[in-house]
Order: sequence, then C-alpha cells, then structure tokens
Amino acid sequence: MKARQQRIALIVGGLAVLGIAAALVLNAFQSNLVFFFSPTQVATGEAPKDRLFRVGGLVKEGSLSRDADGVTVRFVITDTVKDMTVAYKGILPDLFREGKGVVAQGKLGADGLFVASEVLAKHDENYMPPEATKAINDAGSREINEKAAHTLKQ
Repeated sequence: MKARQQRIALIVGGLAVLGIAAALVLNAFQSNLVFFFSPTQVATGEAPKDRLFRVGGLVKEGSLSRDADGVTVRFVITDTVKDMTVAYKGILPDLFREGKGVVAQGKLGADGLFVASEVLAKHDENYMPPEATKAINDAGSREINEKAAHTLKQ
C-alpha cells in the first residue's frame, strides 16, 4: 500500500469508529431519556403509551387511598384542569402530602391508570418541582383562554 492509501484507510477507519461511538452514545441517551407531561397532556394523548415518562401536578385533597394489600397507594394528580389517577407500590416520600406538588415516573396502563415506579415530592414549604409549576401555570392559562374564547362567541 502506498502512503496515500494508508492515510485514506486510516481516515476512513477513524470515521467508522467515531460513527459507531456516536451511535452507541445516542442509543444510550435515547433509552434513558424520560419526558415530562401534565395530566392535561396525558388526557389529550400526547404521552407515550409504552414508555416511561413523568407526570406532575398537585395531589388532589382527599384522593389518597391504600389498596387492600396495604402497600399499593392510589392518589390523584391534578393540574387544575384535568385529573389523573396514579397507583404506586411502595413507600411514599416523607414529604408527600395532599395539596402539594409531586412528580411521578412510570407508565400509562391500557385502562388509563398511571402506574408509578418512582414518586418525587417537594423538599420545603416554598418548593414545587419546576415541571409541576409549569404544568399548572400552562393549564391555568389554557383554561383562561378557553373561557375568554367562549365569552367572545356569545
């Protein structure tokens, strides 16, 4: 092989290795990527059916209940427009309270029940997860816009 052919082969080999490494990194990133949705977005079908995702909002007052097994907890998350029932098997965080912000990670069942594998709660009196705050603010502004549009039609 001539020196020129060796350089070309080295460059092509380097690009191939770089391409394979980039593909592996992107594949790992894609499989670990978890998106956030509000209950309204889940109700409109924007959330994936067979992938992990996060849903957040406020825990609705009076919605917390335990199943007969004593381990599974059910509660309702709301963004003030739509509600969503969540089932979680395990111990809830110490700071989990009704009326407070929460983010749950899991999958949406065929029956519309969100089965959480992880529940995250606020950590002090003034904190709500940013995703939950944004979802509640978006839902509130969406509700105001819908009321305004309805008023204009009349």
